[in-house]
Amino acid sequence: MSDFILMTDNTADLPVSFYQENDIPVMSLTYTLEGTTYDQDNSLPMKEFYQKMREGAMPVTSQINPQTAQEMFRKIAEQGKDILCLSFSSGLSGTYNSCVLAAQMLMDEGLPVRITVIDSLCASTGMGLLLYKANQMKKAGASLQETADWIEQHKLNVVHVFTVDDLNHLYRGGRVSKTAAIVGTMISIKPVLHVDNQGKLEVIGKVHGRKKSLKTLVDLMEEKMGSWRDQNDIFMMCQGDVEDDARLVADMVRERFGIQQEVISYTGPVIGCHTGAGVVGLFFMGDQR
Repeated sequence: MSDFILMTDNTADLPVSFYQENDIPVMSLTYTLEGTTYDQDNSLPMKEFYQKMREGAMPVTSQINPQTAQEMFRKIAEQGKDILCLSFSSGLSGTYNSCVLAAQMLMDEGLPVRITVIDSLCASTGMGLLLYKANQMKKAGASLQETADWIEQHKLNVVHVFTVDDLNHLYRGGRVSKTAAIVGTMISIKPVLHVDNQGKLEVIGKVHGRKKSLKTLVDLMEEKMGSWRDQNDIFMMCQGDVEDDARLVADMVRERFGIQQEVISYTGPVIGCHTGAGVVGLFFMGDQR
């Protein structure tokens, strides 16, 4: 086992058991809903969170600040452990910059440890997939540098494709126009999005109807896997309280590509604040995003 600590933040949207079983510390972006601020240790049950969103609640999120990151880094550094921190995409949050600043402040104090912060350029379980791969390397004995190099080399091979059920949250986030949100909702237009090479959300298609949008995710997987087709031994999914839809997509993936290992998890509240209930995301390795 390599002698460094792999850590991340709560936008990786993996089950809590994964972090616990692999001793991965998790920093927490927060969200505020109806006047109360929540973090990963004090959060609404996911069904309740998404029900409130369906009823019209409009939560807002906050990035990790340098002080919070510094406190968490210090606890680990004082144990004499080097740190490899995988951070939420800089294209969607200032969290990466806060972590870089926090690491530099600690290094300037002369602590005899190495702190490496990587901008994942990923979101939700896409970042979770990258973290999973990094953790596999660590368990196999890879060094911090070897693991960091692999992440930097392959992070843009993590493909994110997802669809949402309600365009209004994307309108609030500036991803579609108000007219598109109103008209699209009326005529059941379902956008298909991805995370681009700058780590930002981008609409890459619009289809009529929910079932077609879910099938489109699998069609995009076929299109984008390329030379990774035989290397994908696992795929991951996130869902905004629509588990049946996610399992429908997972069934299609297994049937079409024969990949048997999967992770299906809730889209966490930090990401869910911006996607709304009904999001379904599919994440896998491919030649290009």
